[in-house]
Amino acid sequence: MELNRLLLDKIEKITKKIPDPIDENHSIGMRIMCPEYSLEVQDVKTFPITTEHPVYILFWNMEREGRLYATIKPSVTPFSFCSVFTDGEKTQLHTHDYIELAYVVKGEFRQRILGKDVRFQQGDLCLIDKSCLHQDYLFCRKSCVLFIGMDHAILEEGMVEKLGEPKIVKFLHDALMKQKDVQQFIHFRPKRDQDPRAEQLIEQLITELETNDIGTKHTCKGLLLRLLHLISTEYEFSLTDQQKKKMRWLIYEDIGDYIKTHYREITIRDLVDRFHFNEDYFNRVLKERSGKTYSEYLQDIRLSKAMELLSDTQMTVEQVAVSVGYQNKGYFYKIFTAKYHMTPAQARNKSRNR
Repeated sequence: MELNRLLLDKIEKITKKIPDPIDENHSIGMRIMCPEYSLEVQDVKTFPITTEHPVYILFWNMEREGRLYATIKPSVTPFSFCSVFTDGEKTQLHTHDYIELAYVVKGEFRQRILGKDVRFQQGDLCLIDKSCLHQDYLFCRKSCVLFIGMDHAILEEGMVEKLGEPKIVKFLHDALMKQKDVQQFIHFRPKRDQDPRAEQLIEQLITELETNDIGTKHTCKGLLLRLLHLISTEYEFSLTDQQKKKMRWLIYEDIGDYIKTHYREITIRDLVDRFHFNEDYFNRVLKERSGKTYSEYLQDIRLSKAMELLSDTQMTVEQVAVSVGYQNKGYFYKIFTAKYHMTPAQARNKSRNR
């Protein structure tokens, strides 16, 4: 709860404590909160950031007296927007040309999605497809909601560049797209009380967007991939058990593929930098799927490759050891013999006598 308090304090500062807040008649007001003005019109909200950033956050801080304080990050100049609303007021029916992930920091939040009211509790998230018609409710009660907008290209770019978890991101994205005729959103609920890890990632994302320097684009992308992974594996949501099982295998495959490609020089720190998880995570996911720790998994890959080189090349045993990532020849002999119950020289002779 201490983390939640710190995040709320940061949001209070961002949305309220800017000198000379912008009032509701300012042109940006319609972008931040456009009240319902027609039952026939469907607005299309475009991605509001004109820079190269693939991510932005819209902050909504609602008070009991019917005031909304809001802002957007990143912004060239920090600003605070203030608007008055009536209890139960809705925004204009709209869609986005980007993916939106809403997170309820405090209180409750309600949206009308595809003509149906959906309630979200504190700690819930909602991923909405760019073509999904919806409205947001405003109530006279203390609540705080963050709308994380992701340029659609961030998903595609992530798949191409192999940053983070492309298979997981693609799987979630495809699962969402396949539900277009029935359900264009996914409601994520924490399996236990508000998960502090989600808030940690979101707090880091806010800090990064406030810093807004040369590395922000890539750092935000990594944080979003971590957040998507967290909510897809640790939260309850509307995918089937079969889809969830497939997704867990994709996580394992992404990590395994990377290790198999970089087994010579890889360290667990490389995995941390590449996939943006802590070291314990890699041991857990590998142990769950292969029965081996990271060190055991890597050692098996290296020794299997060593066996291939002994059989198929004229490299010396020492050259083979170095080639697969072992500088200490004595240690290589020891673990090779323990695994195959023969020395490297014996393994070579056996393969040649077949």
